[in-house]
Amino acid sequence: MIAMVTGASSGIGEELAKNLASRGFNLILVARRGERLKEIKDKLTSIFDVKVKIICADLSVTSECVRLYEEVKGVRIDILINNAGFGLFGRFEETDLDRELEMIDVNIKAVHILTKLFLRDFSKRNYGYILNVASIAGFMAGPLMAAYYASKNYVLQLSRAVSQELKQNKVNVYVGALCPGPVDTEFNRMAGAEFAVGGASASEVADYALNEMFKGKNVIIPKKEMKALALAAKVLPSKWMLWGAYFAQKARRGDPSEN
Repeated sequence: MIAMVTGASSGIGEELAKNLASRGFNLILVARRGERLKEIKDKLTSIFDVKVKIICADLSVTSECVRLYEEVKGVRIDILINNAGFGLFGRFEETDLDRELEMIDVNIKAVHILTKLFLRDFSKRNYGYILNVASIAGFMAGPLMAAYYASKNYVLQLSRAVSQELKQNKVNVYVGALCPGPVDTEFNRMAGAEFAVGGASASEVADYALNEMFKGKNVIIPKKEMKALALAAKVLPSKWMLWGAYFAQKARRGDPSEN
């Protein structure tokens, strides 16, 4: 069996790859950093009896997303995990527009393109798994990370809607969304800030996510505190959630002006 993981060069993506290898999956690992992917490949193949192919691709570029699909479409991939993504911290009027548009391309467009292209193939054979990495941020609006929260709303709601379409049409393909809260990864450095509270480990999130995916859970939220936050976002007045989100983001360590 074969799994493809985007954003596999660090953090949750790397841990998902490691976990899948431990379960006997051969891997296709995708990221921009070729040297880092080779290090991960060498490590995984030395520990596990699996094959690992690496593909360097910049998923902020539409043509690169299509190229990635074309390169692997002849391979019977069983699992696609759309993990590539990053955040940007700061007041909306001050954040860099080009960087923001790049984030939208990676967090939204790449997920949209790859989900659609692979889903068509999976549906034809009536089998496959697509896990899109969203965030607990997908349940709410996020002042000081406005575009990031909005992008994860898109990923979450797209995944939920497509999953329902498949159920209604009795197609045996899984589409789900992983919605972690704070995770100890490179994300904070990329976003330009750090969480004021510690997060879950990437390995814990990866293991929980895969276990829940194989059980057919469509919205996967690691940690009971994050489940409670998702519930609060549904039942509390939106102005309360906006107020809370603003001050939670403001409590981050780091200087928003750096971005």
